Amino acid sequence: MRSDQIRSAALAEFARRGYEATTMADIGAAVGIRGPSLYKHVRSKQELLASVIDATMDALIREHDAAVAGIDDPVERLRRAVEAHVRFHARNRVEAFVGNRELRSLTEPHRSEILARRADYEQRFRRLIADGADAGVFSVASPQLASYAILDQGMGVAVWFRDDAGPGENEVAWQLAEFALRLVGAGPAALRPR
Repeated sequence: MRSDQIRSAALAEFARRGYEATTMADIGAAVGIRGPSLYKHVRSKQELLASVIDATMDALIREHDAAVAGIDDPVERLRRAVEAHVRFHARNRVEAFVGNRELRSLTEPHRSEILARRADYEQRFRRLIADGADAGVFSVASPQLASYAILDQGMGVAVWFRDDAGPGENEVAWQLAEFALRLVGAGPAALRPR
């Protein structure tokens, strides 16, 4: 319980101040613990950052896996994967912001571990696209570049999406999934009419 509160406070402080400018005293104050006493609960600020980003990756991968589980059709698998990716970034804007901006602040071995997890996540999309191309459903020159474009498009949602302005989450997820299918060259039958 206390570790979850500390991690939430660290996330908020990292988002507000940036990792480098945040002190353990700032995090401690946010949860009502004196800075030095915080070390009874966590080893270091670096461990907190790694834990925040790792928890974000856990959730992202879990949602991706749930979205595509039991689905064989390559079009539907990619559609669901993109929608899960977009929805995650719409619902977890702060986590996505910190995870992307503060990746530079991770030190070894945390940096390599997180980069490996991110690469694994990208590979999931690349495999979906390559499987669709192998099945003759997608026409794409580079599954790798397509996966990068799709992931980047979804991550951008964390920057501009707002619950109270502009298109809603369902519309954004639907539209970006359709954009992704066009990007990989899915035929007209794969696209949903409006």
